Order: sequence, then C-alpha cells, then structure tokens
Amino acid sequence: SFKLSYYNEYKSYLRSISMVKFAGIQINVGKCKQTNLEKASQLVGEAAKAGALVACLPECFNSPYGLQYFAQYAEPIPGQTTDFLSSLAREHQIHIIGGSIPEREGNKLYNTCYVFDPTGQIITKFRKIHLADISIPGKITNRESDVFTPGRDITLFTVKDMTFGLGICYDLRFSELAHVMRDRGAHVIVYPSVYNMVTGPLYWELLCRARAVDAQVYVVGVEPARDPTAGYVSWAHTLGVSPTGEVIVEGGEEEGVVYVELEKGVVEGVRASIPTFTQKRRDLYEVVDVAKR
Repeated sequence: SFKLSYYNEYKSYLRSISMVKFAGIQINVGKCKQTNLEKASQLVGEAAKAGALVACLPECFNSPYGLQYFAQYAEPIPGQTTDFLSSLAREHQIHIIGGSIPEREGNKLYNTCYVFDPTGQIITKFRKIHLADISIPGKITNRESDVFTPGRDITLFTVKDMTFGLGICYDLRFSELAHVMRDRGAHVIVYPSVYNMVTGPLYWELLCRARAVDAQVYVVGVEPARDPTAGYVSWAHTLGVSPTGEVIVEGGEEEGVVYVELEKGVVEGVRASIPTFTQKRRDLYEVVDVAKR
C-alpha cells in the first residue's frame, strides 16, 4: 500500500511538471476598446490565480467584429493593445496569446495575433492566412478581403516542452495548415475565433474535432461570449478537444474562463497507437510545406 501510494504520488508529480494548464478567455466584446481591455485584464488575472500557464483571448477581442469597425480600431505595433498585453503578461507571469487585433502597417490592415511570454516580451506573431470571404444565401455574407491583407507565415512557439501552433477562425477550415504545423512539431493548435450564429452550430465543434483527429493534436478554439444585441453575434462555446477528437471541455454562452489541461504524453500516446503520419502514401500525395522547398 505504501508502494502504491508512493507510485501514485510520483505519477501525479510527473503529470504536474509536464501538464500545461490553458485558459480560454471568453469575454463579451463591445464597442468601447478600454472596457474590452479591462475585461480581458480581469479574466486573465483570474486565470493566472487558478494556475494557468497560458491564457488566450478571442479573435478581434479589442474591437467589435465587423468590416465597418476594423479600420477605426486598428493600431500600429507597438500600440495601446500590445502595450497592455505586455504589461498584463508581466504582471501575472503568464504566457498570453493575444487573440487577434486589427493591426495597421502602412496602408494595410492585418488580422493579427501577438504572443507574449511571462516577461512581457513579444515572442511571435501570426497574421490570419485565410480570409473569410463567404456567402450563404439568405443568411450571411462576409468579405474580409475587402479590409484585411492575408498573412504569409506559419507560427509556432513553445511552453514547457509543448509546441503550440496558431490559426485564426477561418484558418480552422484548412486541414493542410494543421498538417504543416503538426509536421513542424505542434502538439496543440489554438484558434482564436468568432464563429457566428449561422456557422457556429453548423461547423464549430465539427471543425475543431476534425482538425484534432487529422493532425493528432489538441485543438483549443477560443470564442467571445455571446451578445444577442451585437451586429455580429458570436456562437461562443469555447472548446478544448483532445488528439482523439473528444471534446474535453466546452464553455457556455456567457463571459468566463474555460480551462483545458494539456499533456504532451497524451499526444505521443495517440500518435504511437495510430501512426497515420508515418503511414502516408507520399508516393501518391503530399501536403508540401513551401518554406522547406
């Protein structure tokens, strides 16, 4: 009994040093930028106190989502929002994935995610690669390319011994991007998003689970809270999905923090059990990482 107790304690210790506690910050985004930042500050602080090592905000968390708003809310880098996130990461000694913000560079706008380490330094950025130009007759039409310029870089970073990849919202639909991030070492792919009341119920859970199974990674999709009075209403339901495609945790519609525990050993176990990436018929088909050409 002593040996069993010691063994269980040792297993628990090993898990604690390898596990990354992740916090999805599901804030209610409104038209006041300062209020949006204050809400983010409150919930990131809550997540840090709960032991989260990484906190992620949703897409366009400092601005209402809408083509008519992006130019008005856009900032150069460094700017108000990135200075705020840097200070917040340093204050709470936490990695922050800054959802995304409308970024202004010269005469171009980008939908950009900045990542901060616990010292407040920017360690990487990701500009949304696939812009949401969609038209579902009688339901929704959106053309992000009327405002944004698409990004060109695939982004990864590491916390403890886990490698994180990034996509933003519509990037979730493209399995090829997830496959390249897996090939580059990703154990987790995070998608700050704003799926809406049309695309959310149809695709949100389906796509998060599909990308998790495709790439054998954890997928975390972080949404804003739902505001029925907004011009563009978020589906909400921040999700954490395991490498087997199981929904580990799902947030509701309200503002709050959604926690996901991420373990590298789980990813490695799934890949060893079903080694699809070593079984690909590369003589017949291949997803090409252009950067490696």
